[in-house]
Amino acid sequence: MLILLPPSEGKTPAVKGAAVDWSSLGFPDLNPARAKVLEALGTISAHEDALDLLGVGASLRDDVVRNTRLHAEPAAPAHRIYSGVLYDALGYRTLTTAQRRKADESVLVVSALWGAIRFGDSVPAYRLSMGTALPDVGRLATFWKPQLSEALASVVGDQLLVDCRSSTYAAAWAPPAGQTVSVNVFTEAGGVRKVVSHFAKHTRGELARHLLSRRGKAPSTPAGLLKAARERWTAELVPGTARKPHALNIVLPG
Repeated sequence: MLILLPPSEGKTPAVKGAAVDWSSLGFPDLNPARAKVLEALGTISAHEDALDLLGVGASLRDDVVRNTRLHAEPAAPAHRIYSGVLYDALGYRTLTTAQRRKADESVLVVSALWGAIRFGDSVPAYRLSMGTALPDVGRLATFWKPQLSEALASVVGDQLLVDCRSSTYAAAWAPPAGQTVSVNVFTEAGGVRKVVSHFAKHTRGELARHLLSRRGKAPSTPAGLLKAARERWTAELVPGTARKPHALNIVLPG
């Protein structure tokens, strides 16, 4: 089983430590593409209109300035750098040693800067969204799609993929539909369902934690994932097609 997560938009910078060691990152075949994105990000972040070009507000000016020196910024494991609702709900720090090891092996973060990294890969905090277009790179989702398809093919194998990414990050890589389950979250009251945003992030983080911490074997099929999800939530499975992944719908009380 592999759990696919989006990065958090907000990140917690490492206070001290060595800079990123490219040779230690997972999926080293992506390093040339990573270097190209990093260079383009540094260039655009030094521009006088960098905030507008990156689509961020003035409160994030320090984050954008940090983008210009990422080669030298302290790095830390991805599970420490990424923060926010989903990652708080996953709660890596409160997992047992065995569960953390499982997370390091099972969680992949699809990133606008790094393409894809494992949970234990050390990277610096940065500010970049997958919806951004960079000079000489173009729209990042379009840029990364062929890169990720090639680099991740051998890693995926026949494993079940639990896709907790947002649509922005899902656009960067379409894994094999037959073994992929996208996770949707709804609230329901009076027979009426509504799509939720904040609670979706939180619930996806809780689902990831549940899958990493529950006893027994990890689910290996969409039906197995449904069974695991029903240990905690009301859930249903919508079968996929040859081109469309299965969907796990988690339904919360409205």
